[in-house]
Amino acid sequence: MKTKTIAIVGAGLAGLAAGVYARRNGFDVHLFEHHSLPGGVCTSWKRKGFVIDGCLHWLMGARPGSFLHEIYRQTGALDGVHLQPLHHFGRFAWLDEKGQILRSVDLTSDLSKMVAGWRKLSPADKPAIDILEGGIRDFQGFDGNWDAMEEGSSLGSRIKMAWYCRKQLPYFRKWRMSVQQFAERIRDPFLRWQITNSFVPEMPLFFLFMVLGELTSGRLARIEESSLDFAEGVARRLQSLGGRISYRAEVDRILVEKDAAVGVRCTDGTEHRADLVISAADGHSTLFKLLGGRYVDAETRKRYASWPLFAPLLMISFGVGRDFSAEPSSSLFRLARILDTGECPQENLFCKIFNGNPGFAPPGKAVVQVLLEARYEYWDRLAADRPAYDREKQRIAGEALDFLEQRFPGIRNQVEMTDVATPITYVRYTRNYRGAWEGWLMTPEAFFERIPSRLKGLDRFYMAGQWVQPGGGIPAVLMSGRSAIRQICRAEGIKFQS
Repeated sequence: MKTKTIAIVGAGLAGLAAGVYARRNGFDVHLFEHHSLPGGVCTSWKRKGFVIDGCLHWLMGARPGSFLHEIYRQTGALDGVHLQPLHHFGRFAWLDEKGQILRSVDLTSDLSKMVAGWRKLSPADKPAIDILEGGIRDFQGFDGNWDAMEEGSSLGSRIKMAWYCRKQLPYFRKWRMSVQQFAERIRDPFLRWQITNSFVPEMPLFFLFMVLGELTSGRLARIEESSLDFAEGVARRLQSLGGRISYRAEVDRILVEKDAAVGVRCTDGTEHRADLVISAADGHSTLFKLLGGRYVDAETRKRYASWPLFAPLLMISFGVGRDFSAEPSSSLFRLARILDTGECPQENLFCKIFNGNPGFAPPGKAVVQVLLEARYEYWDRLAADRPAYDREKQRIAGEALDFLEQRFPGIRNQVEMTDVATPITYVRYTRNYRGAWEGWLMTPEAFFERIPSRLKGLDRFYMAGQWVQPGGGIPAVLMSGRSAIRQICRAEGIKFQS
């Protein structure tokens, strides 16, 4: 029997994972990636001896034996990287006009200490704090078999999942409100702000329980190496299994004959025939450009027109000749004055410090990174005038450095490297629609929505990645690639091999 071929568009984590599982199940695989590196959004780059990491802050399911850890192992994501349990999730602080801390609280892996900190901040908020503590404790042992959530999963697997998650099921019903909505019941303004901004304000409350449950049970981790190292592990696994990756091979058309996908065409005019096609590329580009909008139904058009997206980011990184080992690696600050980022004024500033990470900076030095929300339209207009675009990047980097000088006096004269990534940078290197780095925003409504990975009227075609997995994130996109191959195996009458 002839080995069936699969053409995969995009060598981000979803495409790479699909390729790995395709090879493990006997398919011939060829990935096409417009960039020169694998990973998509999961990437990093070097400037003047410093490494700038654009993705991984923490990793769920990092304990050996867990469902997600097995996915990482199978795909090769952990080859060449070292996991370290995450003990400090982040510091949350309000600052005065001089950059000094007025109030602060740390989220750590010590749940009792974290809850005690909340109670000390606001004894009057005991009812809300009790709900938070109970939810986190009940999710500490959660390790759901996410196969039951995938498209086309069997009734048996869903029943098994429901039984395993019987302790958490009430939370999925009762606490599906957003974190922001729940926080409105908190009296203390600082505690309300901290809970609201613990991760994503719009996400369902039970997902915050899940994340902090992972943190306090020792299953949340960071990698010592960079996001690109993580992605390259999956690429190496794919290639070791015999899969092919063509870099700088941008696909401009998915070939369709008689309403069936039959391959891809690249911008250089070459055509590559295949028995099946998976697009793990940007969802909007896939539907409206690569397929010319021919298979987009009304529901999908409405989704792309109205569903909220993750806000695009400005990522400003400084290589600094200074040791920051006494500072937390992640902090969210509420500023005493609004920071002007161009049509998107910010009162919150997220600061990440890469200090002591092997290879990220020369000895005794660090990378200090500032992340700010931005408006895509503003930067899209600026990009048409390159000098104006570059001036605005420099201005905002200066604004960020002004803040850092207040918080860390003397840092201005210690900066050796400055790098600014805008929403246009994300679009240029990842093609992500409107710079949305994780696709659809993880709202309570979107979390429970199943977006079909197949299109009505188009045979032999599948989609994978964050545009069919609302909320995105490393585990979701890896599992999405895996899910696409499971579906193909079912359609081909093949027993799936993980």
